[in-house]
Amino acid sequence: MSRTKPPSNKVLTIRLPEGDLSHLEEYCLSKGKTKTEVILEMIRRLKIPARTM
Repeated sequence: MSRTKPPSNKVLTIRLPEGDLSHLEEYCLSKGKTKTEVILEMIRRLKIPARTM
């Protein structure tokens, strides 16, 4: 079976208050997605402001 996504070799660990983790887990269950998928989607939506010099 071939891999359909680029390999991931970086690890990010974060600390969350219990309520925020529960919120994330409930969202993931309702959407049928993993926490990684949801967080990656959010990161990819971030707008990077143009640099001014």
